[in-house]
Amino acid sequence: MTIDANQKTPMSDERLQQCLEMVQDALNDLKAKNITVLHVSELTDVMDYMVIAEGTSKRHVNALADEVGAISKKAGFMPLGREGEKDSDWTLVDLGGVIVHIMTRQAREFYDLEGLWSSPEELKKLVARDLSER
Repeated sequence: MTIDANQKTPMSDERLQQCLEMVQDALNDLKAKNITVLHVSELTDVMDYMVIAEGTSKRHVNALADEVGAISKKAGFMPLGREGEKDSDWTLVDLGGVIVHIMTRQAREFYDLEGLWSSPEELKKLVARDLSER
């Protein structure tokens, strides 16, 4: 179950949906491309939803991440973290139950998060490979 970082309690399904809608609205407002929402709660305990969106440039990626962070704070969803530099082609915003990946088209094609997270078998292979390398 996802914990609501602001309230230190389990995040309700209603609150998860509010967060997800807020993220999609923020991305749409700044013209993000190809917004995809994956329900991944059956694949991981870390998050319930993964949102993947494209920015048209590194600057656009950064602006989208800034907007998601600002709007989420206003709506009461304090971001737990952000990964990716200002000049990055991939930025992640962690909102607890909703993780937002904002990428350039080239980064999205290269990393293929949709392909990876839609296949439990591929995730198992990665986990097994990571464990064997330790």
